[in-house]
Amino acid sequence: MTQASGSTDVPSMGRRQFMNFLTFGAVTGTALGALYPVVKYFIPPSSGGSGGGIVAKDALGNDVKASSFLAEHNVGDRVLTQGFKGDPTYIVVEGEQAIADYGLNAVCTHLGCVVPWNASAEKFICPCHGSQYNKAGKVVRGPAPLSLALVHVDVAEDDNVVLTQWTEEDFRTQEKPWWV
Repeated sequence: MTQASGSTDVPSMGRRQFMNFLTFGAVTGTALGALYPVVKYFIPPSSGGSGGGIVAKDALGNDVKASSFLAEHNVGDRVLTQGFKGDPTYIVVEGEQAIADYGLNAVCTHLGCVVPWNASAEKFICPCHGSQYNKAGKVVRGPAPLSLALVHVDVAEDDNVVLTQWTEEDFRTQEKPWWV
């Protein structure tokens, strides 16, 4: 016996394509839903600010307020705060009620150690391999090949200390910034 060409037991190609599309959509949606929190975990939260600027944070993660910062620190102090990408960044107290218009990334350009300020020697001295930087962050003794990276420091209307990228010429070396 011959079978009729319009058998109802075999699904039509349109129905099969629809079921494949539905299965693919369900699997893809589930996979993307599961990956979203994983991807979100690896992207650091933004500190806000416009124009690429961020508010400097203290050791406890609180915003640095210029008025209280200047009340707690003396002229010539270099104080660590949290800057771009969480890097330790020095803010410089330049005078009575004045913060310098530049800050210094405290990561040594040799191997990435955090460079502390040595007030008695009036320079930054790396504890790892002895690199030294003057009070403006310019390298004066190796093995570090480059000066400390600069950031702009401004005080916003809300009294927050705001850090922005330094993209113009390095005032210490009169060269283009290496960190951009």
